[in-house]
Amino acid sequence: MSRRREKRLRREPQVEAPKPVPATLRRSWKWEWLETGWWGGVVLVLAVLVAYIPAIRGGWVWDDDDYVTRNPTLRSWSGLWRIWFEPGATPQYYPLVHTTFWLEYQLWGLWPGGFHFTSVALHATSALLLWRVLVVLGFPGALWAAAVWGLHPVQVESVAWVTERKNTLSGFFFMAASLLALKHTLHGGRRWHGVPYVASFLLYACALLSKTVTATWPVAVALVWWGRLGTVPRAWLARLLPFLALGGALAAVTVIMERHHVGALGPDWNLTFLERLLIASRALWFYLGKLVWPVGLTFVYPRWEITATDPLAYGWVAACALASLVLLFARSRVGRWPLVAAAYFAVTLAPALGFVNVFPMRYSFVADHYQYLASVGPLALAACSAARFWAARVASTNLTLRRFFGIAIASFLAVSLACRTWVQARAYRDAETLWRDTLQKNPKAWMAHNNLGLHLLEQGELRQAQEHFEQALAAKADDSFAMNNLGLVHAHRGELQRAADWFARAIETDPQQAEAANNLGNVFAQTKQWEAAETAFRLALQRRPAYAEAWNNLANVLAMQGRTGEAIEAYRQAVALDPAYLDALLNLARVLAASGQPEEARQWVERALLVDPRNDAARELRSELRSLPGR
Repeated sequence: MSRRREKRLRREPQVEAPKPVPATLRRSWKWEWLETGWWGGVVLVLAVLVAYIPAIRGGWVWDDDDYVTRNPTLRSWSGLWRIWFEPGATPQYYPLVHTTFWLEYQLWGLWPGGFHFTSVALHATSALLLWRVLVVLGFPGALWAAAVWGLHPVQVESVAWVTERKNTLSGFFFMAASLLALKHTLHGGRRWHGVPYVASFLLYACALLSKTVTATWPVAVALVWWGRLGTVPRAWLARLLPFLALGGALAAVTVIMERHHVGALGPDWNLTFLERLLIASRALWFYLGKLVWPVGLTFVYPRWEITATDPLAYGWVAACALASLVLLFARSRVGRWPLVAAAYFAVTLAPALGFVNVFPMRYSFVADHYQYLASVGPLALAACSAARFWAARVASTNLTLRRFFGIAIASFLAVSLACRTWVQARAYRDAETLWRDTLQKNPKAWMAHNNLGLHLLEQGELRQAQEHFEQALAAKADDSFAMNNLGLVHAHRGELQRAADWFARAIETDPQQAEAANNLGNVFAQTKQWEAAETAFRLALQRRPAYAEAWNNLANVLAMQGRTGEAIEAYRQAVALDPAYLDALLNLARVLAASGQPEEARQWVERALLVDPRNDAARELRSELRSLPGR
């Protein structure tokens, strides 16, 4: 061996393999079967799949239309290109997530069961990988800890909500990267370089392209190294630098997209740093409480009123500081792992604690899906500590009943969690069920009132829809969405003046409100006030340039005024933004035909028929165009 090679190997930290479980425990509990037997993984996966059967049977809920059912990028190969290379073509720039949706759309169309099963399967696989990570770390009760995490009802929001494929997919890559990195650093003195290192980096990149909250992975791995060794070798830290650089870059992209594309700007997000600190400290204890006692889980939690001048608000900060000091100074007695679990919990939650603007802060500062990965720390610590404590008790006695009493308790707790998960997953059967469940637990959830009202409006239940919109406005007086929705109710009743008043009020209240401007334009168009309608549509486009419906409506008004050339350009904008926008495709074809361009009109009709081959209007227009000269 060369001197250079010898020198490099001497620098590599030599780590002892995890200590084996005492022979007394293996004889009493058949420990090697419980911790490493292949059947344990099978039981774990089957348990998760069974617990989530109601989710697999579920339908589409909130935001699933933007991400899947009405997502034009899923329809074509060009859409796949847009997913990766056109930020803004999808609601958030998580191209790997939308690629899975694209593949599934090609396989089974818009059948929700296929999408739900994929999410559940990813979650079950992540639980399996977590089990192997805990085995590599030498923790007792690793299988049970993974089951607690996989079956805990706080995970239902991430798994049963198709839009949150972001969590289940990024979680899979997060766990896979962790297993590879830890196995080649902590297990058997292996070294983290070459193919394992590159594979870890690629898995981490995939996690980031699924959801950038996984940018905390390098810090999480460093914490685990410190918990296992009591120190972190400099060579390993140096190898984390490329991970940190990539994570920081993609996290910055997400922050920019969240502000300027998703729309996380305005009064609801104008918080001082001190207020954000108070929110974060309270949120940490809120999430921990839901892990300990998962009762009252709901899709939308009440939005806290945070006042920096309230002395009681600082109690949460003081509690966090006190807990940190206790864990820090008690590590000589209780070990490093409680401190590691707490630090991992806080670090992994950090992107969702309120320091960075995200759109859901508009209606709540907390959500169950925020702690999907962060919950690993407290749950694994609690489960493995309980297993270690009980194993020590069993090792000191020969009583057969006591030996298996621990297994009975663990099984009972796992089944209890699975039952709670089953019940919670039933709330995701469809959108109406979800919103009614949310309002039962949080009657002042104005966002849930709005969405349930819109569902009832689509069903023609105008009176009930109006009641929910009024309750939303009562809960949040400046809710421009409720104002816009009340305008829709009056428009459906033919009360156009009252509808216009509500739309105008929404526009004045919220400078970001584009839907109300578009709806106001429709009211003016119905009364043939073309100039006023054009002004309203242009206002909508000023507030949201990528608003395909507003472009189509503007084109209609321009066409009615005889401004054919401008109308054609506006229609082109609409179909460029949404290639599957059937009305815009047909409108463009009609205007082109009327302006003496039948050949191009036929091309747009054929594109419309690719979107919907059974559309009667498209078929009729194609027949009309065939009879025109120029074919």
